[in-house]
Amino acid sequence: MSTRGDSGNHGAFVLRLADSNLVLAQRLGEWIGHAPALEEDLGLANTALDLLGQARLLLTYAGALEGRGRDEDALAYLREEGEYLNCALAEQPNGDFGDTLARQFLFDAWQLPLYERLASSRDPQLAAIAARGVKEARYHLRYSSGWVVRLGDGTAESHGRVQGSLERLWPYTAELFDADDIDRAMQVAGIGVDLGAVRVDWEQTVAAVLAEATLARPGDRPWHWYGKRGEHGEHLGHMLAQMQALQRAHPGARW
Repeated sequence: MSTRGDSGNHGAFVLRLADSNLVLAQRLGEWIGHAPALEEDLGLANTALDLLGQARLLLTYAGALEGRGRDEDALAYLREEGEYLNCALAEQPNGDFGDTLARQFLFDAWQLPLYERLASSRDPQLAAIAARGVKEARYHLRYSSGWVVRLGDGTAESHGRVQGSLERLWPYTAELFDADDIDRAMQVAGIGVDLGAVRVDWEQTVAAVLAEATLARPGDRPWHWYGKRGEHGEHLGHMLAQMQALQRAHPGARW
């Protein structure tokens, strides 16, 4: 467990995980009633619910580590945009169905090996949350990668569109593996993980799926605008305005 000196890093590390799940769950929820088929409507909704369930556990734990009396609702609904620490990939707009599945695939291919390693964290509460999330993350990856293959190895139009999706989203993946002071402190403490090792697994998964989908791996490009440091584009603010509207209009409201 964290010492007095790194308790702030500990809380921020957990909050990053929570926020990425929360924001992506909200994005996927925007598809409900709009997906191209009922089955996919349900598939995206189920993924959103899984991510939201994980986010609730992580937000509650982050609040406890913070020690300021903020519960999961306060952290979810009553922070300003710059206080959210989600990865920038999660907040990108849904776009078309191919954009959404490409974003989900890139995220899932990262989250599964991350959770697998966090399940051995020296933080027993974080390890338990990650161990529970592994099964869900494995299903999410199977679902999203299956769609990437279907779209990539489908028609000329679907191939071209999902290739374009990957090209647009690829720069945001740099953040997932670029360790900063918080990541390094948590790895040294045995709470976090080696992001370099996570990247090795991610690269292998991505390479295999893209090969099956007849898609080309986009080239890496420098990118240093990171959501996990509270640096966000315009899209997150618009999303939060909708997500937080009820709570801010009626603070403390209960059903």
